[in-house]
Amino acid sequence: MTNTDWTAETTGTGGYADVNGINLYYETYGTGRPMILLHGGLGSGEMFGPILPQLAAAHQVIAVDLQGHGRTADIDRPITLDAMAADIAALIDHLGLDHPDVVGYSLGGGVAMHVAANHPDKVRRMVMASAFLKTEAVYPDLRAQQGQVNAAAAAFMVDTPMYQLYQKVAPRPEDFPRLLDKVGAFMANEFDFTEKVRSLTVPTMVAGADADQVPPSEFMRIFELLDGGHRDGGWMGEGRPQGGHALAIVPGVTHYSLFSSPLFATMVLSFLDD
Repeated sequence: MTNTDWTAETTGTGGYADVNGINLYYETYGTGRPMILLHGGLGSGEMFGPILPQLAAAHQVIAVDLQGHGRTADIDRPITLDAMAADIAALIDHLGLDHPDVVGYSLGGGVAMHVAANHPDKVRRMVMASAFLKTEAVYPDLRAQQGQVNAAAAAFMVDTPMYQLYQKVAPRPEDFPRLLDKVGAFMANEFDFTEKVRSLTVPTMVAGADADQVPPSEFMRIFELLDGGHRDGGWMGEGRPQGGHALAIVPGVTHYSLFSSPLFATMVLSFLDD
């Protein structure tokens, strides 16, 4: 088995929370103001291993394994952003967290957005990284590849970090094809989160790679819905978006390296600690 670069020497305290009908796994790192960290599709909290020391230097980081991912076993329901957001809201209550920040990447970015939109009273600030507004934003050739994600693809993924990590940590490693079926079904659904984004009242940073699964302009579209990009910011920042929202395009990375980028971590911390 090939080692991945998704892990680090930083060790956390792991635990399970029986919330919202699912036994949700999470690991806690560091101390300070709480930050919930949500991974991308087919991954787990280990994806953030290279930047966990940076994030946990002054924060209590709670890295969660979402439904059917990592150490969280799947349950009998589809994978949806609303359901997983409800899981995170229930986890916040279970852990007694006082308005944590929520930081999500890709699938986790969509979950973070839904936590902030559906449960705004539970969140202080939110970062949605590499999460998109509409289905059609994804490059057409990539969209075609995503349409082939299903259980039959498992045999072709044995050399990937996603498969290897799942085999290492999942409570039922044989469920990987089931996860592919569910993630494939999730990606096959058409979506448009325009109104969901417009409803956000939690200060939000929209982030993406400069070579992501969508053009950088797509992240600007989300920012524009949050009152960004409409006027000069002003000497004192008086023209910045109402609501404290921000935009970050991380240079020199892709969708597949953003989550482990120290520069991404720096931007996240700058926004959360502002």
